[in-house]
Amino acid sequence: MKPRLGSKARKVVGLSLFAGTLMALGCARPQNENWPYYGGNSGGNRYSSLDQINTTNVHTLQVAWTYLSTDTAKADYRPREIQCQPIVIDGILFATSPLLELFALKADTGEELWRFNPFAEKTPRYHSNRGVMYWESGEEQRILYTAGTSLYAIDAKTGLPIPNFGDNGAVSLHQGVGDNLERDEKDLAVIATSPGIIYKDLVIMGSTLSESATAPPGHIRAFDVRTGELKWVFHTIPQPGEFGYDTWPEDTWKVLGGANNWAGMVMDEERGLVFLGTGSPSVDFYGAIRHGQNLFANCVLAIHAATGKLAWHYQIVHHDLWDRDIACPPNLITVTHNGKKIDAVAQATKDGLVFLLDRDTGEPLFPVEEIPALTDFALLGEAPWPTQPQPTKPAPFSRQVLTEEDITRRTPEAHDFVKKRWLETRSGSKFMPLSKEGTLYFGIGGGANWGGNASDPEGILYQNSNEMVWDVKLAEIPSATDPSVTAGRSLYITHCAHCHGLDNKGAPGQDFPDLSQVATRLSAKEIAAILSNGQGRMPAFTHLAGADRDKITAYLTGTEKTDKLPDDIHNPIAAEVEVASGAFPYKPAFTLNGLNKFLDPDGYPAITPPWGTLNAIDMNTGEFLWQVPLGEYPELTAQGISITGTENYGGPVVTAGGLVFIAGTKDERIRAFDKQTGKVLWEYQLPAAGFATPATYMVDGTQYLVIAVGGVKNGHKPGGTYMAFALP
Repeated sequence: MKPRLGSKARKVVGLSLFAGTLMALGCARPQNENWPYYGGNSGGNRYSSLDQINTTNVHTLQVAWTYLSTDTAKADYRPREIQCQPIVIDGILFATSPLLELFALKADTGEELWRFNPFAEKTPRYHSNRGVMYWESGEEQRILYTAGTSLYAIDAKTGLPIPNFGDNGAVSLHQGVGDNLERDEKDLAVIATSPGIIYKDLVIMGSTLSESATAPPGHIRAFDVRTGELKWVFHTIPQPGEFGYDTWPEDTWKVLGGANNWAGMVMDEERGLVFLGTGSPSVDFYGAIRHGQNLFANCVLAIHAATGKLAWHYQIVHHDLWDRDIACPPNLITVTHNGKKIDAVAQATKDGLVFLLDRDTGEPLFPVEEIPALTDFALLGEAPWPTQPQPTKPAPFSRQVLTEEDITRRTPEAHDFVKKRWLETRSGSKFMPLSKEGTLYFGIGGGANWGGNASDPEGILYQNSNEMVWDVKLAEIPSATDPSVTAGRSLYITHCAHCHGLDNKGAPGQDFPDLSQVATRLSAKEIAAILSNGQGRMPAFTHLAGADRDKITAYLTGTEKTDKLPDDIHNPIAAEVEVASGAFPYKPAFTLNGLNKFLDPDGYPAITPPWGTLNAIDMNTGEFLWQVPLGEYPELTAQGISITGTENYGGPVVTAGGLVFIAGTKDERIRAFDKQTGKVLWEYQLPAAGFATPATYMVDGTQYLVIAVGGVKNGHKPGGTYMAFALP
């Protein structure tokens, strides 16, 4: 059965599609309207036909109810992000807490109905969760969602696991990932931070993986929604005999991973196609082992949902060296192009581009040029791809390269500091190979990030954007003759340095904490537990023997012995970089040694404003309707500086009431913008950061706006509250 609502819900959703017609005929509006999918509907439009809250009355919005999903005041609570966009079915709201507990609330009051703890009888594996899925057949109603390494099926009425789904309600996300690999599936670090999509009796899933040499492949899997049985697997890193295999060196599929869908997917039920974007291959910033175009990494994919067979693909980055994974779901949009209505796929990217593709063929509706890319100055063994795709329309919605004109002028001291670093490093091309000296470029934390975008029936795309420069450095991995490389450090270099750097200082702005003084914050037992179970973006290192995890712990706490590992553990720099068939994890010659936001001495972005924007793009013509700053630094506004915009995480919702709702900003506010002009019509100071995408729905004739509040990213205070707003 396809994912459908109960008879009442089906009637409501059907009526909502014709709300404008009903109003024109003088008919009453429906009294209930659902938000049944992550993204609002199966096409990921984040659009609601509700207009009770509109441009004339939105300024009167007030809090209707709040629900504390996690008690952050508990002594043993460790701050975690909450990014979940709830779904609402027949007046019941389903969502998750920062501790990945699933719950059901009355959507008009916030009263809790039931709660499910996935870790009641197992070791917790905490991570971000952005949403859940709903399926119904007859009287059966299920919520499917992921926590740790499991996909759960929970009775939507009772909150109890479905006993005949997998092992008492859970199936392993390892299934289908390790096909034909010479290592156990259980040793692969696989979770899912975004929900999949349901088609008939299939639940189709992506995954979140390590981005280092330990990454498994990011294959797309379909499970039977009733039993949990694995039904099909699409190999995003092709295996011998499959299309795309020749875009990699022979046998690299046995060694490398990535090319995963971590941001979520959308569904065209009429066509039976699921659409998704994939990430970069491992290792993120150094591709000497993977010469070639590297299909299906960095691709928009259309897959036949019933069979897992590829319909078409479109690659937006060839041989990615810049971590330009597709970070948000596609948006299924209908546009008028050359006088003809066309069903299309709009895919926004981290470097501020929008690719508009024909939904049936994958062909671009606006021309895409293959522009020359720099191949000089590449690191040893690297072979950058000579061209990269660039759409001619729409224009980029964020800056593409850092120039001298972009250097901050907030104060003379800030300008001088930033210019000095700019002169010391590389910049000037978005496709410049990375270096040991450092490279300054846009596109790691946005343009578009996981919050995605919204579109209305007129074909207008509403996209928030980050304008942030990053300073990225690579470093040679020390050779076996380096006397500083002890057993624990060697293991750290292979498995940890990609995220935390050779200097152990991490990239806090990218959620890679500084480990140089970790022993002052965590005990050896706590560090060992994180290595075993994972935490946040950190995968569980179950592929390592316990003795090796102990060596890493001893190194980080300064208690290791100075015994050295055998020479073959280390990776000396060599003139030729070869693939060792079946050798996992791959040991690259270079690793990340710095991934930091480029800030001025006072902690503000190193460039001229805006630092975050909200954009309205007419996808019928490819032209911008407006672009406005999103968020502010109140202290700078008080100094007379125009509103700058801020870094932002989470996405927008657009409504028939003429409004775009979005939070996600550093100033911890939620706002309503006039969708015609970009003018702020309402804003509310949240009790913590709203790094999530809102949802809107109607219960008993009242329209509500709800958002998850509590994001610890970038040093924000924790929270675990859901807040709903309504008119007085």
